[in-house]
Amino acid sequence: MRRIHVLSAVAAALALITASAPATAASGTTPTQSSIAWQDCPYQAPDPRQQCAQLSVPRDYRSPNGPKITIAVSRISATDPALRRGILLLNPGGPGGSGLDLPSFLAQTLPAEVTARYDLIGFDPRGVGLSSAITCGIPGETPPDLVLPYPAPDGSIARNVEFARTTAASCAAQAGALLPHITTANTARDMDRLRAAMGERKLNYLGYSYGSYLGAVYTSLFPQRSDRIILDSAVNPNNIWYDVWRGFSLGIALRFPDFTAWAAKRNDIYGLGDTPQAVREYYFRSVAALDANPIPTPGLLLNGNVFREVTRSYLYDDRLFPTLAEVWQAFGTPGSVTPPALQVPVDNQIAVLYAIACNDIAWNRDVQLYARNTAQDRRVWPLTGGMPANLWPCVFWPHRPVEPPVTVDAKGPRNVLVLQNLRDPATPWIGGFGMRTALGSRAAMVTQDAGGHGIYGIRSGPCAAAIATAFLVNGTLPEHDRFCDGPSPEDVSLTAGTPARLPGPLGVALP
Repeated sequence: MRRIHVLSAVAAALALITASAPATAASGTTPTQSSIAWQDCPYQAPDPRQQCAQLSVPRDYRSPNGPKITIAVSRISATDPALRRGILLLNPGGPGGSGLDLPSFLAQTLPAEVTARYDLIGFDPRGVGLSSAITCGIPGETPPDLVLPYPAPDGSIARNVEFARTTAASCAAQAGALLPHITTANTARDMDRLRAAMGERKLNYLGYSYGSYLGAVYTSLFPQRSDRIILDSAVNPNNIWYDVWRGFSLGIALRFPDFTAWAAKRNDIYGLGDTPQAVREYYFRSVAALDANPIPTPGLLLNGNVFREVTRSYLYDDRLFPTLAEVWQAFGTPGSVTPPALQVPVDNQIAVLYAIACNDIAWNRDVQLYARNTAQDRRVWPLTGGMPANLWPCVFWPHRPVEPPVTVDAKGPRNVLVLQNLRDPATPWIGGFGMRTALGSRAAMVTQDAGGHGIYGIRSGPCAAAIATAFLVNGTLPEHDRFCDGPSPEDVSLTAGTPARLPGPLGVALP
């Protein structure tokens, strides 16, 4: 029964991965009151206070009177109307992550001073979930190590090339006329339409991971409509998107020792090794054994790449460490119990992930470049097996971007707070520093001495939380960049529940 429980956790981890025009283009008169028709959500929201609505926006902002699409939005109202100062729009990352229930989650974890003052606003970005959704027609039985491009055990990328080629063609066939317009810039324009529809002069924003780039693009397109902007676990806006994915290798290398040290201290429980080096060697023995002899299970081949991806995914949050240790035990000691059928990737979220990555910026189409980079990455960063440097369907994407990337720079008010963990496995600190550098005098940065992905309202020490809260409540932005102590893996209880991680390579772990 224990192995069934552990392998179910593996299934949950795998389900998560399968899972600039001028600003005037989206301008319009701001209504004096909200024109959003709020009602009960069409499903049971985690928090009964959460309401839902739909917003109509142009499919193509270059033709604002042309075909429309819908954006699904949600709200939990400020708890103290007398203190209310506006809306706080939320995004969980992804790309492709649904943010519709983010108000329900963060209403439980953000400080009361914040929830008293802001309506928490969630939304499914264009193309996602209950908004006008797209699909790439990716078959349900697609191995997860193709969805994220892990090379073969011998380093060959031939199967990745074939998957990328056929998926790009399938995306074009399945997603149709909407596909070219699934971009970060257009999502930012949707956000401004939402601001206007709610009768707000300005937008406050909290975005995680990919959401940091989305927030930076919004405040660059609409600097005078931006109020208090928090970019949590940020990416370098000048490195989208291939170099962001390549950053996984560095991020995992810096984060991995947090887990090996934690597991070594608990060798009597898990038996993974009594020193961090012994735990590290356990990892490489396991991936080598599974590369050579994958374990067939219903719906999935448990190979070395699956082991690598589950490990990468579960390094996102200290609270996932106990489950990751159990997963390692299960892979290292296969038994005769037949595991349950594993869930498959959610095509919609993966389709949007590909669309954003491929539509925001043109990718180099030289396949040999990716072969060389992957081979180098396998040598320099062995933990991630070459996946971060490999090619995506973007190399064969059927069209070029409809506009260049939005320039993120220091033009605009000083109203941006960047939050960054020192050992973030998905968006390494250097990427957050790149965001801080691009924004220049507009921003202040808080570095938290911690691992994991996601800080404010997710897993924050008191120092970083106090700074972010003061910014949202009083508008107080630190005069200088700050360094804060953060939570430790040693604080994790072995009986703690496992947080959910939102889909996509850059999704955060929710409490």
